[in-house]
Amino acid sequence: MPGRRDWTETADNTIRQMRAAGATWAAIGDVLGLSRNTIIERGRRIHAPGGPVPPRKAERRPEDEPNRAPLHAGHPVAWDVLTAGTILEGTLFVPLGAGRREARR
Repeated sequence: MPGRRDWTETADNTIRQMRAAGATWAAIGDVLGLSRNTIIERGRRIHAPGGPVPPRKAERRPEDEPNRAPLHAGHPVAWDVLTAGTILEGTLFVPLGAGRREARR
C-alpha cells in the first residue's frame, strides 16, 4: 500500500485552478507528477470544481412523449415504423380515396 501523502496548499490550489479552467484529471496529474486517480480523489476531498459530469439525457421529440395524443393516419413517424423493411419503405403515405376524389373532378 502506498504511503501517506502530505498535500500542500499549492498542490490543492493547482488542482482547483486547473479544474476551473477545464483541465482533465490526467493533465493535472501530469503537472503534479501523480496518477489520475490520486488527483481525482484529492479533487473530491477538496471539492474542486468540475467533478464528474452527469450524462445528459437526450431530449425527447414530441412524437416520443408517452402522454401525447395519437399520431394521425399517415404521420411520417408512424408511416415509417409501419413500412420499415417492406416494399413500401421510403414511399409517401397516400390516403385511401385520394385517387377517387381526383377522378370525380
